[in-house]
Amino acid sequence: MKNLVKRISETIKATTQIDPELFKVHNVKRGLRNEDHTGVVVGLTRVGDVVGYERNDDGTTSAIPGQLLYRGINIEDIVRAAQKENRTGFEEAVFLILAGYLPKKEELDEFTALLSRTMDLNQKITMHILDLEGQDIMNILARCVLELYTFDENPDDTSEENLIEQSLNLIATFPTIIAYAYNALRHNQGKSLHIRHPKPGLSLAENFLYMMKGHNKYTALDVKILDLALMVHADHGGGNNSTFTVRVTSSAGTDTYASIASGINSLKGPLHGGANLRVVDMLNYIKKNIKDWTNVDEIDTLLKKILNREAYNGTGLIYGIGHAIYTISDPRAMLLKEMARDLAVEKGREAEFNFYNLLEERAIKNFMEFKGTNVKKQVCANVDFYSGFVYDMIGLPQEIYTPLFAMARIVGWCAHRNEELNFKQKRIIRPAYKNACDPREYVPLEKR
Repeated sequence: MKNLVKRISETIKATTQIDPELFKVHNVKRGLRNEDHTGVVVGLTRVGDVVGYERNDDGTTSAIPGQLLYRGINIEDIVRAAQKENRTGFEEAVFLILAGYLPKKEELDEFTALLSRTMDLNQKITMHILDLEGQDIMNILARCVLELYTFDENPDDTSEENLIEQSLNLIATFPTIIAYAYNALRHNQGKSLHIRHPKPGLSLAENFLYMMKGHNKYTALDVKILDLALMVHADHGGGNNSTFTVRVTSSAGTDTYASIASGINSLKGPLHGGANLRVVDMLNYIKKNIKDWTNVDEIDTLLKKILNREAYNGTGLIYGIGHAIYTISDPRAMLLKEMARDLAVEKGREAEFNFYNLLEERAIKNFMEFKGTNVKKQVCANVDFYSGFVYDMIGLPQEIYTPLFAMARIVGWCAHRNEELNFKQKRIIRPAYKNACDPREYVPLEKR
């Protein structure tokens, strides 16, 4: 078996490699990316928009401060309004993204109460989650979502009303599923099992912290910054890999649970949602290998080694720096960083925050100098640079960092799925691939 697999794998290396120049020859957009690394436009949406550059009259692009828009409204305005009124804002963002308009206070209160009530799972689903084995919460989450199909009386109904009902159920129960899955994972590792039912009246963010940590084990600021993290991760336009995956599967007419599970599995990848763990690992490495967190020269020396593939994992990448669309700034990172400063003060970790702030500055400078004239665009810190630090200060384990991403992004997935299925003229998404293999003659078995 192993010898056969080895022979086939070696053959694949020789027969499946495609010369990168062929993509240019045939004008094929590798990874659906243009030459300037911008995304190829493949659809239209009213859900969300991600802005990091503007196109000039001559076809070139110019960097601008990043913007994230939900239904045309700037995420910063949504966040600032919630902060000014000293309330959580994730539920309002959910309503806006799903419904397309900002709710009145009475609507928002009713909607928030509905989500809070819906968080509790019936006993059969709870026992099923506890029975699922595995070491990865994202994998368990995907399997659990697929199983929810069997608990739905109308799982294949794609009417607008049923799609919204399924969306609300998934958005409300994701925090509960993730919390229970993590506690089951701990139990399988020989630790105590804690299953706490969500409390009606609490926000999704606070209920999640309660189910994960218990009563009086978190602060008001913990709730606010987790709520903020959920808000800024709720959607990111239709072009990110997991949302596009959901739209592709939805265009085929499959059920909600199969489509959302596909998005989860996409987000799990280390080049997408799983990237936050790479950032955490790299930053931990840097912290351990720099003696003086205020020494610019020491920081620059290590960063140069990382860029030259002489340190860390040899990839030459500084994880958490750079983004496919954002150039001058990532608005999500800026909002998270702002509140992270307050949280660091509360947790007595100001020195660590100051180090992150300095490291961000030096990483960008060293990257730009290292690339020189070869750099395609300006770079900035992305949201992953600070998210892991924030989750750690809250006291959340690394096993749920990527599931937290899914807990927020389920909102955008559902909204984009609903939009895809509500088009009057339905059309399955089917891009084309050009075959780069030369024709060959079949050789009979006895002559090989």
